[in-house]
Amino acid sequence: MKLRTKIQLFSSLFMFILIVLINTSIYVLFYKVTSNNELDQLSEQTHTILETLNANPDIPKRELLNAFLPANSMIRLYEENTDEPMVVITKHNEYRSLQGGYSSEESRSIMTDDATDTPIAVIAKPIIWENGQIVTLEISEHLVSLQKTMSTLFYVLLVASLLMLIPTMIAGNILSRFLLRPIQTLTRTMKQNTTEGHWEKINVDNRTRDELYDMEKTFNEMIDQLKESFDKQEVFVSDASHELKTPIAIIKSYAQLMKRQGKERPEVVEESIEAIDTEADRMQKLVEQMLSLAKSGETHTLVPIDFLKVCEDVVHVFQGAYERQIIFDLPTGHFFVAGNLGQLKQIVYILLDNAIKYSDSEITVQLSRRGEEAILQVIDDGQGIPVEEQKLIFDRFYRVDQARSRDTGETGLGLAIAQSIAKIHQGKLSVNSKQGEGSTFTLQIPILKES
Repeated sequence: MKLRTKIQLFSSLFMFILIVLINTSIYVLFYKVTSNNELDQLSEQTHTILETLNANPDIPKRELLNAFLPANSMIRLYEENTDEPMVVITKHNEYRSLQGGYSSEESRSIMTDDATDTPIAVIAKPIIWENGQIVTLEISEHLVSLQKTMSTLFYVLLVASLLMLIPTMIAGNILSRFLLRPIQTLTRTMKQNTTEGHWEKINVDNRTRDELYDMEKTFNEMIDQLKESFDKQEVFVSDASHELKTPIAIIKSYAQLMKRQGKERPEVVEESIEAIDTEADRMQKLVEQMLSLAKSGETHTLVPIDFLKVCEDVVHVFQGAYERQIIFDLPTGHFFVAGNLGQLKQIVYILLDNAIKYSDSEITVQLSRRGEEAILQVIDDGQGIPVEEQKLIFDRFYRVDQARSRDTGETGLGLAIAQSIAKIHQGKLSVNSKQGEGSTFTLQIPILKES
């Protein structure tokens, strides 16, 4: 069943039940109030008849009862221990079939004529009759006008119900169209995006600010994110293919050179093997960094780690591996951060490796605390980075000096990996550089309050 049909069915059924309950309540309440009023009037008439009987003892009671007989009524008298009335006064013989009997107490009730479904008001009252015995005076009135009124009320309520149901069904149809139009637009747009490969969005300029507007706006934001991710994926694949194409071409060229001249010229074999080995190392490093960049976006468990100890370990490794002066301003205390040990070591490694490759003299590593953040700065006195390129160095495969990067084996992925790791740790990686004066890379990571 379609959602539109469900909305129409639910709204119509709900309104139908509501109308039935209200109209039934109105019908029953009106019947109860009106019938009680009829009983009250008949009771007053009965009281008037009794007063007249008591005030005129000389006049035969039968004549008085016959004179006070109400319209559409019947007066009966019952003796004790008998079911047959001793006196019956009525203008309608068909009323005689009404059940009755002797009663020692006053009563009032509404009965129904089984033959005509006419409501009957009945008043029974014990009185003293002519011979001094106690009999039951029963006065009944067929409420013909009440029956006609209730019949008219029934048809009025029925017509009113239909008049209310029809607009309800129309309103349900309009409401379903109004609610489903944005959903249908969303479905159609999603199908176009999946089948035709488009990045269509929904126009929300003229929409009211409701929940459906929020849904459409969220869909547009999702499309923007998907398009951005897809574009980045295409660029990443394109750049990776381009980067791998060069070493593969070099390896293939040297392999063909060895095949042609290797037997006659041993020096060619040695040169080719060295070149192939170098390019294979570049390819391996490129692939490892690409995998590292892909994995950096994965979810890792972050645990309390002393970032000071991490920096000390990485600096110690670089001091032993390179014949370069690396100055580490050792701070006091601990710098506990929520992080992943391997990733934190990798980001420090990338910053130091970058400083060594693009500078020739000493490197300074500073770790300090600023408010609730640990500040790591890696300072070199290299050639610096032009201002217009400082925002691009964290992009994948971007290299400031293409020629030098080729010589050093740089792939342009290191700083992109470092930036990704910084974001995972709720941190920020930035650069401040001037051409000819060197560069300062700054990493900011929140410190745990327990620290």
